[in-house]
Amino acid sequence: MGTDAPRTRRHWGLTFLIGLLVTVLVLGIAGAGLGWWTVQRSFPTTSGNVDVPGLTAAVTVYRDDAGIPQLVAETDHDLFFAQGYVHAQDRFWEMDFRRHVTSGRLAELFGESQVGTDAFIRTLDWRGVAEQEYELLDESSRAHYDAYAEGVNAYLAERDGAGLSLEYAVLGLQNPGYSPEPWSPADSIAWLKAMAWDLRSNLGDEIDRALLASVLPPEEVARLHPDYAWDAKPTILDGPVAAPAAADMQPLEVQSPDASAALDADGYADALSSLSAMLDEVPTLLGPEGSDIGSNSWVISGALTESGLPLLANDTHLGPAMPSIWAQMGLHCLEVSAECAYDVSGFTFAGLPGVIIGHNDRIAWGLSNLGPDVADLYLERVDGDAYELDGAMVPLTLRKETIEVAGGEPVEITVRSTAHGPIVTDIDADFKRLATEYPAASGQSEGEYEVSLQWTALSPGNTPQAILALDRARDWNGFRAAAALFDVPSQNLVYADVDGNIGYQAPGRIPVRTSGDGTVPLPGWTSENRWAGTIPFDQLPSVLNPPSGYLVTANNPLVASGEPMLTKDWDMGYRAETIDRLLGERIAAGEKLTADSLAEIQLDTSDPNAAAFLPVIASLELSGDAARGAELLDGWDAVADVDSAEAAYFSVFWKTLLDEMFGELPDGTRPKGGDRWFSVVDTLLTEPDARWWSNEEAGVAGRDAMIARALELAWSEAETRMGSDSDSWRWGRLHTLTLTNASFGESGIAPIEWLFNRGPYELGGGSSIVNAIGWDASIGYGVHWVPSMRLIVDLGDADASRWVNLTGASGHAFHPNYADQTPLWQRGETRPWPSTLQAIRDTARDTLQLRP
Repeated sequence: MGTDAPRTRRHWGLTFLIGLLVTVLVLGIAGAGLGWWTVQRSFPTTSGNVDVPGLTAAVTVYRDDAGIPQLVAETDHDLFFAQGYVHAQDRFWEMDFRRHVTSGRLAELFGESQVGTDAFIRTLDWRGVAEQEYELLDESSRAHYDAYAEGVNAYLAERDGAGLSLEYAVLGLQNPGYSPEPWSPADSIAWLKAMAWDLRSNLGDEIDRALLASVLPPEEVARLHPDYAWDAKPTILDGPVAAPAAADMQPLEVQSPDASAALDADGYADALSSLSAMLDEVPTLLGPEGSDIGSNSWVISGALTESGLPLLANDTHLGPAMPSIWAQMGLHCLEVSAECAYDVSGFTFAGLPGVIIGHNDRIAWGLSNLGPDVADLYLERVDGDAYELDGAMVPLTLRKETIEVAGGEPVEITVRSTAHGPIVTDIDADFKRLATEYPAASGQSEGEYEVSLQWTALSPGNTPQAILALDRARDWNGFRAAAALFDVPSQNLVYADVDGNIGYQAPGRIPVRTSGDGTVPLPGWTSENRWAGTIPFDQLPSVLNPPSGYLVTANNPLVASGEPMLTKDWDMGYRAETIDRLLGERIAAGEKLTADSLAEIQLDTSDPNAAAFLPVIASLELSGDAARGAELLDGWDAVADVDSAEAAYFSVFWKTLLDEMFGELPDGTRPKGGDRWFSVVDTLLTEPDARWWSNEEAGVAGRDAMIARALELAWSEAETRMGSDSDSWRWGRLHTLTLTNASFGESGIAPIEWLFNRGPYELGGGSSIVNAIGWDASIGYGVHWVPSMRLIVDLGDADASRWVNLTGASGHAFHPNYADQTPLWQRGETRPWPSTLQAIRDTARDTLQLRP
């Protein structure tokens, strides 16, 4: 996070111990004595030979100078066994921490402070769903997950405590009895639930609309949640796509709460704000909820490239973490055959078998968040252990959970569920307030209410085997067959192959609603508000070899206005528009595209929001500091580079303007400053007398006066933050990233944070910019979302492909590969991506043989 980002409740219950200070002091004596030995003892063996019981034949692990492992095996079993072993070598603490999150067992590690988080996860039952999904795996996929777990456990048999990772030495100061249990396939699968939670689409928007409705009329709620600019911004596919045949897919009217209904508006707003804040407190292992969670991915036909074969680019926009959410890896069969079917390279998740994004010897694929609305909140009428449905009382489903607490007594909770899903009112008093106060705002009668959550990821699905099917797909048909298994989270899947084809497929389990559009909570006591089913895969949008010769996805809508499916809360299309324009300009100029061409586009920092404001600011008659600000911006190209004084000042102006215009909105709805607010204010620029340009407390009325005030205030703040000499201002001085360890990195104890965190790094880019290094204007200027990796796959020469990770291959603090890729990533550089066996051997720095 940036330097001005707030701390979340991640202190993990640590206390400041005298022994901790002594340990940190010893560890700080670099290269000397027991402390440095403690740090280094967890570093993995990467050269020579290691005997590993459980293998059927030798596996070779090649690593280049970045420590990126490439595994070569003779059988599928040994390949995935070795993947589990090597992931554990590099990242086991990360894996262990994640599985405690996804199973609701953080209190076992960090004590009583995490009981609330565990209760939430237990209520959603991520682990239980994962166990069901394991049982649904086909025989081959189950064997791969089993082999992966065997490999992890083979490594655990060799090491323990600080020999596994430095974090265990720190944890032992508070929880000395902890020892990690064996890995299981369900531990792997449960991670997909965290991925789905962080990409859960518009649940935040649903709460935000309800919150705004407590203080604004419906037309202003709609203004602050604008529709997509269908006539101005691009969609992924051209032309209409046939609607699903189900009669339930007819157009539906928006159901908005009646803000004029009698209610305690303050209490209602407080309840919804607390709900929003609590949802944000659930560990966000991919990043904080918001429109900046997304990605860019695009694919170019060989007709437009220098090589004559396709190019594919992808950069996934997630929250920054140390180590990176991604682990680069290659999984290669010595000979691809029925016994060994994989030759795949790309980005993996430590703890999960297979490759998530990358390429094999035939095809390449990339992902960006599709963002369909797959989660709804319902009001429920509950009496005792029953709830009302269509006039009858139906028994609740009851499930007891015991939360073990380090240093304390176990806590028992009872999870209650309706047909929609778990009742979340039980988790926290603020949920109960929501159930008490929201019904009046939505026009319901007096009575007792609860709130339940329906979410597609709470039903078992096939995503765990979809990943493996993608890895071994050989052509478009195999790719689509794999996509058909990809239930949650729904992703835009782009495709390219060595035969010159490019394509797009939308997968996912996407609900069909019988009423409403998923934008606000609905009554759950009537079947009229049920989910009728899901959209059949064959009716989801798909295209092979589009006439344009390229496809761009940047979380923008799939098809033109009137689309009868998915969501109302699309990304507003600024990134998609820029990528489409930059590609179109190069193609129109006759340029044959290369990997370097795509890399330049990935790094574009054009700020469409600044471009919209500059002519308006230039037209104003200003004086004083506002005039100085306008003079600085005069002639600026609206590019948010790291060393730009103009970008720094404009960002301060933008944050100030949002505060002045919308500062009176309820807690939890303050503008974060991304694409949605770009669109809101861009429309208001054409309405100079709109109510939002007034600030009675400041005595300001009208667009021009409001902009002048924000320019003046911004100049003063910029001087305070960066000095009186505007020539020395730089966007990177404000826009910094500190890579933060997901567990101990926000402990609140500076010496521990020093051990595991890295940074700050100065950066350019911004929210809703192609180089999407996003920031939250409701908090400050520090970095909250990043392109967590960048890749470019060249189907004409796989070894000419490029990639870079946010941090490094290793999860071990002070290891040479802990953060070695970060400076490259910061400068926008990439690394070679060898994937053929000869290229892998040629670039290997270390070679390790795992022997049975």
